[in-house]
Amino acid sequence: MHEEIKLTREVAAIQIPSGDSLSLPAGTAVFITQRLGGTYTVATSQGLARISSQDADALGVNQEEELKKQADVERLKDAPLEEQVWHQLKGVFDPEIPVDIVNLGLVYDCTIEEADGKKVVAVKMTLTAPGCGMGPVIAADAQAKIMTIDGIDDARVELVWDPAWNQEMISEEGKMKLGMI
Repeated sequence: MHEEIKLTREVAAIQIPSGDSLSLPAGTAVFITQRLGGTYTVATSQGLARISSQDADALGVNQEEELKKQADVERLKDAPLEEQVWHQLKGVFDPEIPVDIVNLGLVYDCTIEEADGKKVVAVKMTLTAPGCGMGPVIAADAQAKIMTIDGIDDARVELVWDPAWNQEMISEEGKMKLGMI
């Protein structure tokens, strides 16, 4: 993770923390600073950017880790839907913080509702800072991961600001990962 990598092809990326789309040309030198939740945070000469797992090959990354996570999802296939949803949410990460959104205390509410014969997941979550441009990206990641669950017809992830997030909301596991305890 601490070695320079040259992108083997052009990739679409998201600028951190603004959330703006950008294109990183082939040959761009990057350093992977975080690889969690199927995405890669890279440091470039223009700052931090997030690259999705579908472009991992441009980083020279072997997708074995992603295949293991898919096996985890398959293993949970018979678990209750609520457990599957929480498992998927634990696979969503802020690209600047190496702790999932559940253990960061960003998920305030998660319900599975039945509407017109369809199962709909409704999530209310927040961000560590209201001005974070990555908010819509993180919410979209959560929605996409939930939608991979068999039996879920729709997922709605709403960003809320009340109550305001604070560090006390981080789980013990999250605090341990961050070196806070």
